[in-house]
Formats: sequence, C-alpha cells, structure tokens
Amino acid sequence: MKKVQVSLFAAALLLLCSCSNKLGSLSSNYFAVTPQLLEAVNGEVPVTISGTFPEKFFPKKAVITITPVLKYEGGSVSGDSYTFIGEKVEGNSQVISNKTGGNFTMKSSFDYIPEMAKSELYLEFAAKVKNKTKAMPAVKVADGVLATAELYSQTTTSTKPAYAEDAFQRVIKQAKQANIMFLIQQTNLRWSELNSADMKEFTETLKDVDADKENKVLDNIEVSAYASPDGDIDLNDRLAAQRQNNAESHVNKLLKKNKVDAYVDTEYTAEDWEGFQELVAGSNIPDKDLILRVLSMYKEPEVREREIKNISAVYSELAEEILPQLRRARLTLNYQLIGRSDDEILAALKEDASVLSVEELLYAATLVESANEKSTIYNKTVKLYPNDYRAYNNLADLSMKAGDYAAAKNHLEKAVKLNASAAEVNTNLGMLALIEGNVADAESYLIKGTDAKANEAALGNLYIAQGQYERAVSAFGDTKSNAAALAQIMSENYTAAKSTLNSVETPDAYTYYLNAIVGARTNNAAMVAENLTKAVRLDSNLRQRAINDAEFKKFASAILNL
Repeated sequence: MKKVQVSLFAAALLLLCSCSNKLGSLSSNYFAVTPQLLEAVNGEVPVTISGTFPEKFFPKKAVITITPVLKYEGGSVSGDSYTFIGEKVEGNSQVISNKTGGNFTMKSSFDYIPEMAKSELYLEFAAKVKNKTKAMPAVKVADGVLATAELYSQTTTSTKPAYAEDAFQRVIKQAKQANIMFLIQQTNLRWSELNSADMKEFTETLKDVDADKENKVLDNIEVSAYASPDGDIDLNDRLAAQRQNNAESHVNKLLKKNKVDAYVDTEYTAEDWEGFQELVAGSNIPDKDLILRVLSMYKEPEVREREIKNISAVYSELAEEILPQLRRARLTLNYQLIGRSDDEILAALKEDASVLSVEELLYAATLVESANEKSTIYNKTVKLYPNDYRAYNNLADLSMKAGDYAAAKNHLEKAVKLNASAAEVNTNLGMLALIEGNVADAESYLIKGTDAKANEAALGNLYIAQGQYERAVSAFGDTKSNAAALAQIMSENYTAAKSTLNSVETPDAYTYYLNAIVGARTNNAAMVAENLTKAVRLDSNLRQRAINDAEFKKFASAILNL
C-alpha cells in the first residue's frame, strides 16, 4: 500500500514540474500600445508597448525575448528586443515571477518609409525553458501608421522661396567734403588751404554737378566751423564763429565765380570735444585710454581740459597731433545722383545690357511679369556679373516655383560658391533638403539663412518635420499655404486649417488632400469624399495614398469611389 502511495505522489510531482515548464500563448489583450494608432514623427515611428505576463505563465527557468516587428507589403523591420527571465535564471534582465506574473514596458522606434502606411505591428517571441526552445505564436498589437506629418516634403513646395533683392536706388544721395585748416588762434583763410588738392576736388565736383543737371541735383552746401577744445571758452567761441563767417564768404565767392545757385547752411562749434574724442580713439598716443576715461567721467569743458593737461606725459603729443586737426572749417557739398527711369532701364536692356549696373539689371527683373522674361534678365546678369550670387539665387527661385528642383539645386550650388553665408541661398537650400526629406541638412542650412525674409516660413516646414507643431504654427503666422495648414492640422486646430486651405491662392492636389484629412478628423464624410475626388483628379498618385492612408480608415465608401 505504501509503494502505491509513493508512486502516486511521484507521478503528481512529475506532472506539476512538467506543467511549470510549458509555455502557452499570449493574446493581444495582454498588451497596450501607445499611441494606439502609430504615427510617423520626424522620420521615425516611435512606439511604447506595455505588457503583462499573467499568473502561473512564466516558468522559473524560462528566458523569453520579445521583439516588435512592423510588417508591411514587401518587407518588415524589427525594433528593439527585450529579454525577460524566470526566477531561477541568472542574468541582468527583468525577472518575472511564476506565481504573480509581472508587468513590463518596451520602447522602440522604426525608420519611416511610405510603405508603412499600410502595416501591422507584431510582437514575436523567442523562448527557452531549460535550454529547450519553446514555440510561442506572434501577437498582432497594432494596425497601420499615420503619416500625415510626413507630407511636409510635399507641402514645403507651397512655401515661397527666398528671393535676393536688388539694391537699386533711382535717387542716390552723395556728399563731397573738403577741409580748410586754420593755425592756432587764427581765422584768416590761407592761400595754401584755398588751393589745396582737397579744395580743388571740391570745386570740380561743384562744377560737374551743376553742369549735369539731367543726372545730378545740387541740394546745398554746409559750412561747419570748429575750434579745438583748448584755451579760453570765450576765445574759442569767437574763433569758431569767425572761421564760419570767413569760410561762408569764400563759398559764396566760389558759387558766384562758377555761376552756381546753391543754398549755404552754416554752423560752428566752439570746442570740438566730439572730434577730439574720435581722433584720440583712432590714434596711437600713449595713455589714450586714460584720456578717453577722463572724457567719459567729466562733462564740464574746463574740468576736462584741466584733467587732460595734468597728464603731462601725453599733452605735448596731443598739442602736436590731435588739436591742430580740430581747427578747421568743413565744407560739405550735398547732391543727388538721378538714375535711369524704368523705361530707360528696359530700353538699355534690349539695346545694350552691358551699360547697366548689376543693381539695375536685378531691378529690371521686377519690371517684367513672366517667368521667362525674368529668367532671360537673370541669365544676362550672370554673364555680365558672374561674381554676384543674387542672379543665380533668383534663377533657383524661378526653378523652385516651376517645380524643377534639379535646376534649382544647380543654380544654388553656383550661388553658394560665390557667397556661402548668403541668407537667401541657405534658406532655399534648406527648403530643397526638406523636399528631399533630409531634415538634418535642412536644419543646418536654415540656421544660416535666418536673415532671409522667407526664412521664418521655411522654418515652419522644418518644425513640422521635427514634430514641433505649435512652433510651426507660430512660424507660419498668417501665411495661407498648404504647409501652414498642415501645421494647424497636426496641432489639431481644424477650424484654422480649413480656413487656411480655403484661402490658398492657387489650390493644388495637396490642398484638397489636406482638406480631406480635416474632413476625416472632424468626421465629415461628405468633406472627405469631395476633396479626395478633387485631389485625385489633379494627381492620380494620391489615389493609392488615400487607399493606404490610416486617416481614411473609417471612410471606405469615399475611397471606393475614387
């Protein structure tokens, strides 16, 4: 009888041990996926999987490795694997109790490709118990990848490229200056000063401006007289005033002699501390920093002069090098250069473009309407002025608007060789990089292009690609474009997105496709059907995208009618 009892006990123990080494299957109920619908962000599909091993499931000598696998038509990609061990297995992996089971969290990410739009996420298991491989069926935990944000590479084309502006000015202000120098405490005009090279150039310019009234306009002549800031203030005041009078008298004689009619403005400065400070700052005088400090500490002229004279080591140099330069009357001839009119520029463009400056040529392109005419002008510009990057950039601008991105890249490569720091060139290179899906290069270029007017909107496209949707909305501001609407969609502001799309000046296939997404996200089946029909009519390739697009999973009837 005892032998029978022992045998029954041994059989029961063997059965118990055998059961503890078995592995069953896990259903999808034991797993939760975040986000519930996978989404492509910044070129990747991130996923967090929370799971539970139930009670009595995990053998004490088991090792189970779980790998998330995203499967799509034509391929699959594996994510990060996580390993779990039973209570009697040595290792650094998470231990799972046989009695109570255990919870775990796995994080993974997949590099996004368009084929993943229609896909399935599985968890695959590799299990061993006592070094024996055990079969565990894979478990499907998610369907599809939402890839709306990845439309940035298409919607970037709706953002205006950066245009390099001309610096053409029809009226250019000019000034010709000459100095009449005086000896210390004197006001008389010396013959050597009135016949200096400085004064001769001034007189020639005066006569030239008066003679060329068609292209030049004389505004006025300014006479500014000064005394150096040393000595008695009253004396300096009288000196500066008399120097002004004498210089003004000479200018009036000059005007009369050359029969020139011009208004003469006069002023004088008794003590030219401003000029003194400027000359000292640009000199090599010892202790000049000490002198400049005195000027900043004291404002009263008498105190300044006293303190500077106390610096005896340098005062003699000031008296020789600086002060004589301040005893002067400065004459300024103000006039305007009048450039060619619009008609004259366009006429020269046809007859002989070589007579035009680069600024006139670039300006001429703004006077014509068609892209072909603009392109012709820019091509003339690069031939006549091959070292100016702006014409190459603006040729790229035209190519980008026409959708010829290969030509645009060719023009920009030439432009960047001429000026690697040009804001417009870098902004346009950044936009091309986004169109190509190269986010890292785009960021590098757009940072360099900060000063371009179009840079803020271009950055909006970059922010979408990076998943910074609110920042993208801010960057676009009131821009009415597909890209601005995409940012609003990703920020879940569907009312604003609909308004933006309805305000796009020239709607294209993606304008309607985005409107269909707004319809899907606001559960408006009619809006989905109407806009998908328009989108596919303009671009038949969008039909297959719509079929695979997780945005329209609930709108099968709208898809079937495409």
